[in-house]
Amino acid sequence: MFKHILIPTDGSKLSEAALRAGIQLAKEQGAQVTALYVMPDYAAMIYGAEALIAYNSAEFDKSAQKEADQVLQAALDIAKTEGVACQTVRVTNISINQAIIKQAQEGNCDLICMASHGRKGIAGILLGSETQRVLVNSSIPVLVHRPV
Repeated sequence: MFKHILIPTDGSKLSEAALRAGIQLAKEQGAQVTALYVMPDYAAMIYGAEALIAYNSAEFDKSAQKEADQVLQAALDIAKTEGVACQTVRVTNISINQAIIKQAQEGNCDLICMASHGRKGIAGILLGSETQRVLVNSSIPVLVHRPV
């Protein structure tokens, strides 16, 4: 049924659980997986008392690259253990949900499998949900892995 599953991951425990579930589904379907890590688009600016000071984002980018390397390597390791073909992609974008949808379209994915952080009530409203935004805006089916 599914041939190519996109699994966005951020390295959190909930995201790792969704990654494992998505890889297991891919194994059962004979599908390939793309693990996606969306790096923040740092434009760090600090307002001083007398002046506006802009910092070079190189250190922030270096840190984000290191985190992406670790998270995506973990995805590759899990997929290899399960015998599932896996590629990794990292992108930089200020909008995580738009980056996920764009990658799914460009990668010809037929399913997005992602975690829900399970926020409810006012926390869900105030903090928002990247998963909810993907669900609302994606033309590709989305499988939401919820915490138990």
